[in-house]
Amino acid sequence: QVQLAESGGGLVQAGGSLRLSCAASGSIFSIRTMNWYRQAPGAQRELVAAITGGGVTNYADSVKGRFTISRDNAKNTVYLQMNSLKPADTAVYYCSAEGVATTFGRRGDYWGQGTQVTVSS
Repeated sequence: QVQLAESGGGLVQAGGSLRLSCAASGSIFSIRTMNWYRQAPGAQRELVAAITGGGVTNYADSVKGRFTISRDNAKNTVYLQMNSLKPADTAVYYCSAEGVATTFGRRGDYWGQGTQVTVSS
């Protein structure tokens, strides 16, 4: 069984910073892509940032230049450094892992339970 656990959310003032972490655990052999999504109240879940095992990154236009995604493949952990936060960044942030190959030969996609980020004005 593969599990993802996010941490690092909280309340911050506009202009501040937060760093989210997401650790994948279980019988993992490899993970193709790790992502951060977010969902604000009444809105659809949207992709914030993604990173492949080789370090190729992709960002939503709304966070380019402010957020940085990184990954530690040895620890199966992905990070999201969020700077210059805005009230519009307030949402539940979810980690996902795509193309997870387990040591038992299975492959699948997994989601974390989410962590709340609230940015006050």
